Amino acid sequence: MDNCTRRDKGMAYITDEKVFSQLRERRKIVQEFNQTDCCDTETLKHLTEKLLGKCGKNCCLTQPFYCDYGKNIFVGDNFYTNYHCVILDVAKVEIGDNVLFAPNVAVYTAGHPIHPVPRKLGYEYGIPVKIGNNVWIGGNSVILPGVTIGDNCVIGAGSIVNRDIPDNSVACGNPCRVVKTITDEDKRHYFGNLTFDGEAWEES
Repeated sequence: MDNCTRRDKGMAYITDEKVFSQLRERRKIVQEFNQTDCCDTETLKHLTEKLLGKCGKNCCLTQPFYCDYGKNIFVGDNFYTNYHCVILDVAKVEIGDNVLFAPNVAVYTAGHPIHPVPRKLGYEYGIPVKIGNNVWIGGNSVILPGVTIGDNCVIGAGSIVNRDIPDNSVACGNPCRVVKTITDEDKRHYFGNLTFDGEAWEES
């Protein structure tokens, strides 16, 4: 079994020349995307659709954006990344509808063995990550391999997410922990105890 097959089956693999040739091919698209004029929205849209495995409506990747393959990233409608997003998509990354990434968010499916002997031999692996609908990931957060984040969640800035987060949760910290369950009462607030004015509330 070659290393590309091992990688795609979720097994431990080594980045040999065949694997690296696939990386080079995909990284050329990433490079072209990042070097495109930020006002050339048509070209950026075309490159986004070419790069990602699935691209929903109103998908916006803010430059610079970095990934390994892109083809393992599957996003729904209204996906937005702010500056310096990194997605290491050795394995599948599923992202639902209406998901927002603040600056410097990193999603890692890739990892290396903890024991130095297999790590020295060059073995690595990819474990899928899943992010539900209506999720906001705060700046400088890191989502680690194997994590599932449920629907309607908010992940606080600077969090290291190393475990699953259930639906309707506000979670933060290192390691990331649930600190609050989101309820209908939260709809009235936009920051802390600040509430929407009448005009904004009518539109929501």
